[in-house]
Amino acid sequence: MFGYYLEIAVRSLRRSAGLTLLMVLAVGFGVGASMTTYAVFRAVSGDPIPWKSSSLFVPQIDAWGLAGRTGDGEPQDALAYTDAVALMRDHRATRQSAIYAVAPSVLPTDASRTPIPLDGFAVYGEFFPMLDVPFEYGSGWGAGDDARGTPVVVIGDAINRRLFGGVDSVGSTVSIGGRDYRVVGVMRPWNPQPVFFDVVDTGGFGGDGPDLFLPFQAAIAAGMENAGSTNCPKGRMPGAPGFAGLQSSACTWIAYMAELDDPAAVRRYRQYLDGYAREQQRLGRFGWAPNNRLRDLRAWLDHEHVVPDDAKVSMLVALGLLLVCLLNTVGLLLTKFLRRSGEIGVRRALGASRSAICMQFLAEAAVIGVAGGMLGLLLTGVGVLATGQVLPMYLAGLAHVDASLLLLTVLVAVLATVLAGLYPAMRASRVQPAWQLKTQ
Repeated sequence: MFGYYLEIAVRSLRRSAGLTLLMVLAVGFGVGASMTTYAVFRAVSGDPIPWKSSSLFVPQIDAWGLAGRTGDGEPQDALAYTDAVALMRDHRATRQSAIYAVAPSVLPTDASRTPIPLDGFAVYGEFFPMLDVPFEYGSGWGAGDDARGTPVVVIGDAINRRLFGGVDSVGSTVSIGGRDYRVVGVMRPWNPQPVFFDVVDTGGFGGDGPDLFLPFQAAIAAGMENAGSTNCPKGRMPGAPGFAGLQSSACTWIAYMAELDDPAAVRRYRQYLDGYAREQQRLGRFGWAPNNRLRDLRAWLDHEHVVPDDAKVSMLVALGLLLVCLLNTVGLLLTKFLRRSGEIGVRRALGASRSAICMQFLAEAAVIGVAGGMLGLLLTGVGVLATGQVLPMYLAGLAHVDASLLLLTVLVAVLATVLAGLYPAMRASRVQPAWQLKTQ
């Protein structure tokens, strides 16, 4: 029966080719615009580590008091050195790591070549298993290396290829910032977007991925200065100059992430943070009641507004355009179907049911949806390639066309067009055969 309806639908659409083309264009452009925007929105709003994000948490400790809070009472986004080190020492999470950005240079083995500037992070050894960092060779370092500040390093695939030709370089020595470090691991290409472990410094997106990771305490001992953002409370700048002064100040510059396995662990960690803040209050360091936060990764990314407002607005505009196109399609379908009232009256008089009439016209709408979906596929591909013209390249580069997007484009086109055809089809199926036969 469906084949019969489909055959009638194709014949009917051919008879009014101009109107059919107009509806296909409306559906195609609406779907193409919305799916192009969705491709970008999907890329920037996706979960960067979906298998583990619910157990990854970011703690915030108010180290400034009322004068340093935002309008909604939020504490600082990063931690002061004193607090970050204390949380690492107390170790109340399954895994955890303080994190700060570094930007040293590495000296190639060939003395004739100039130093290579790098972007990386100083972290603790638990960072790697906590975030499931992929390794090509070797692994991260252990807790003993953290405690001793052992000069070891994990390097990225690109730097390994540049320095060692891509071979297994574990055990090799590299000179970073004028000091020798032993390579203990080589990462596979790893560039999560957003850069969820350091949103404050990176803004969430951009870059080619970290070049290296160094032990936190080794970087501190080497005087490797913070390459990320540093925020200090008004009137409370570091009392001593340089990097040492920053470490003893109330300035916040260290990111932090903790892995908590279940709700009970989350509850205990919150209690620990409040207890820590009360202890600092008792010691006279804090002059205010505890004002801490503990958000899981998805809530943290939302709090930091990682999804750009431009992407959200563009998505709403594209959906609005799709709605306008579908409303136009509703009007065109209604006009087309009601122009065939005489044909409908004859079919009803010969015994066709209302449901049969309705199914016939919905089949026409589905054919238009498929054709519009095919056009939408083409326009989506072109749109994704052209997103760099309207969005920053670091965002546009994240959008891509894959099988799921192609399938979704066709499904949206067909479903939207069938829904748009419901009202016109129902109106057409209610045509009174007696009235139409009288007017013939």
